[in-house]
Amino acid sequence: MDKFLSCDWGTSAFRLRLIDTKDLKTIASIKNDQGISGTFKSWQESPGNPDRISYYTAFLNDQISQLSQKTSILLDGIPVMLSGMASSTIGLIDLPYKEFPFQTDGSDLEVRSLNNNNLNPLIVISGARTEDDVMRGEETKIIGCAPDLGSTGQEQLVILPGTHPKHIIIKDQQAVSFKTFMTGEFFDLLSTKSILSASVEKGGDFNDPLNRENFIKGIEASQHSDLLHASFMVRTNQVLKNISKQQNLYYLSGLLIGSELKELKPSVPVYLLGGATHLPLYTLACEITGVNIMGSMDADEALIKGQQIIFQNVFRDL
Repeated sequence: MDKFLSCDWGTSAFRLRLIDTKDLKTIASIKNDQGISGTFKSWQESPGNPDRISYYTAFLNDQISQLSQKTSILLDGIPVMLSGMASSTIGLIDLPYKEFPFQTDGSDLEVRSLNNNNLNPLIVISGARTEDDVMRGEETKIIGCAPDLGSTGQEQLVILPGTHPKHIIIKDQQAVSFKTFMTGEFFDLLSTKSILSASVEKGGDFNDPLNRENFIKGIEASQHSDLLHASFMVRTNQVLKNISKQQNLYYLSGLLIGSELKELKPSVPVYLLGGATHLPLYTLACEITGVNIMGSMDADEALIKGQQIIFQNVFRDL
């Protein structure tokens, strides 16, 4: 099969891509804010109490139809790979988490196939868990970036920045443990809902020397200060030191990212897996804190590559 549909269905957003399997290029895509949370709410409020799977697949089939019209390509029968919240308790189908560890070739993840009334087969990829932490979507990205990590027996750390960054330990071609951090969500709460919101402002360019300088100051402060105390310095930076609000935003960002990276061991090689917004921030933060960066990859590319690997696993077994 020379194409598949890549679906990244998160809590607050939906994205569907048509992928060429030969080079993993995106032929066309659709993106909107109809995430799993909104879809679940609209299903609950819909009249007639429709079956949940039928309700979700009707929405999905409509998006496939729109993509078909956009590309003038008949998409009937092309499989859909679904990652993220599609397998959650509020998703298309509730699948159990794969318990850690899991193989980085994707061979032992929890995957379920649905025939979708013989239109587009649906392949739903579940998340993974430890005794006290969970992930959905990141496991697919790990599968996608694993070929670039090599087969070393040494521990490697993959960092996935975002609202809830994941630090995933890889060893002997297995994901063996991970931690979730609240970095992105804390940044949003502090910069929009707290007293600090009056002291920061979005819109500044990270490449501006003063923004970078204050980002580095935030990282350095995180290494020797208590986070709850250092956070208030964002306020005093503006009130007492006349640091601009945009520069102060980068100070807060550096403070939180630096706190996230504070306990990393310099001896463990790190691989960054993120997007254009986060990779420059985390790359500089790692350099300042002495973290050993071995490489990086775009998170969307890793997702698509991981879905293709799992796609090949599924159809090889059929």
